[in-house]
Amino acid sequence: MAQKVDSSELVVDFVGGAVGHRFRSGEGRGQPLAKAAGFTKGVTPQIVDATAGLGRDAFFLASLGAAVTLIERSEKMHALLAEGLERASAEGGRYADTVARMTLLRGDSCLLLPELKPQVVLVDPMHPPRGNTALVKKEMRQIREIVGTDPDAEKLMQVALEAAQARVVLKWPLRAEPMAGLRRPSHQILGKSTRYDVFVKAKIPLAGEHEE
Repeated sequence: MAQKVDSSELVVDFVGGAVGHRFRSGEGRGQPLAKAAGFTKGVTPQIVDATAGLGRDAFFLASLGAAVTLIERSEKMHALLAEGLERASAEGGRYADTVARMTLLRGDSCLLLPELKPQVVLVDPMHPPRGNTALVKKEMRQIREIVGTDPDAEKLMQVALEAAQARVVLKWPLRAEPMAGLRRPSHQILGKSTRYDVFVKAKIPLAGEHEE
């Protein structure tokens, strides 16, 4: 029997709602995020989501076959993520397979990234809410109340650019100015309300190849 959840509380849900629909509809490697992360024929990157938040991007990338490490520094958000992953795993099937490729860590990405030596790093700092629906506003407000702002976003990007072996992807509002203090991205991939600034350092090896 499904557990009844207080609608006033923020819930990480990978099974219901938009995330579950996206998962069941089989959105694949042609999506802007997947392209930005480096998915191509024969290439499935290993990814660290340095700002896990609700874990939606990480779940999507893991559903495509990637091993994804999620880092969240907020104790409460980390706990919500852990509960959401546990519920998705309990669904079995493709949900359980996807969660099995996800590793959730709690800590400061600026400290953890150099130790992890990630292939690809995804950074999605807190920025002004996109869209004007009541749901978006409420959800963003709830997230902000838990995780606060990201005043060290530029520092995190610099650490990510140093630590990543292949590329760093910055998820950013479509029409926002580039993040201050960064070099120009190698290229950009545009979504409906989001753009991905991609900083390429090296080619992502094909499955079975070893990085030099």
